[in-house]
Amino acid sequence: MEEMKVNRMPLIGDTAPSFKAVTTQGEINFPEDYKGKWVILFSHPADFTPVCTTEFMTFATMADEFKELNTELVGLSVDSLYAHIAWLRKIQELEWKGMKNVEVKFPLIEDIRMEVANKYGMIQPGQSNTQAVRAVFIIDPDSKIRTILYYPLSTGRNFDEIKRIILALQKADRDNVATPADWRPGDDVIIPTAGSCGTAKERMENQGDDTYCLDWFMCFKKEKR
Repeated sequence: MEEMKVNRMPLIGDTAPSFKAVTTQGEINFPEDYKGKWVILFSHPADFTPVCTTEFMTFATMADEFKELNTELVGLSVDSLYAHIAWLRKIQELEWKGMKNVEVKFPLIEDIRMEVANKYGMIQPGQSNTQAVRAVFIIDPDSKIRTILYYPLSTGRNFDEIKRIILALQKADRDNVATPADWRPGDDVIIPTAGSCGTAKERMENQGDDTYCLDWFMCFKKEKR
């Protein structure tokens, strides 16, 4: 029996592997079609599965929130286009946690041959040879992979965390800062570590209204509320 080839998964900082694919919203050329936008590319094991259904309802309900952050959603499953269409139509008939009449408007990739899933390391034989794990790739406007999240088949994703990551990455890029543990918009941020003894000394001696240091290597900028 021929062994299935599993590609190395791309890493943070890599350019997102390119592909053309048929989706529920027509053909896409990825990532070229999304230049200038952030993208959440996510996979799920199969259509008509309970965990996946709750995830798609949640993503679809939050789609406008992500659009406000210049972020597009792209889903992937190893099922067929017709299975996708039937499943998304069924989702519109369901109600869960106050979500109902949910229409999934973002593209869902058909990947029966698992070509895209293999390019992104979504097929992990320890879990399944025929289903993609729950992977999330956050890709920036320059098509660089900035975050990778992997969940086992049994565990639904945390969508508040996915949105928080987008917000944190955009904040870091815009203001040249880092975000501390459990950061939320409006929280203080970390400024780059001092690169010399002189800068470290100056920071410790000249803490002002906008910045404060716990030590020379750990200085924060206060956010205006």
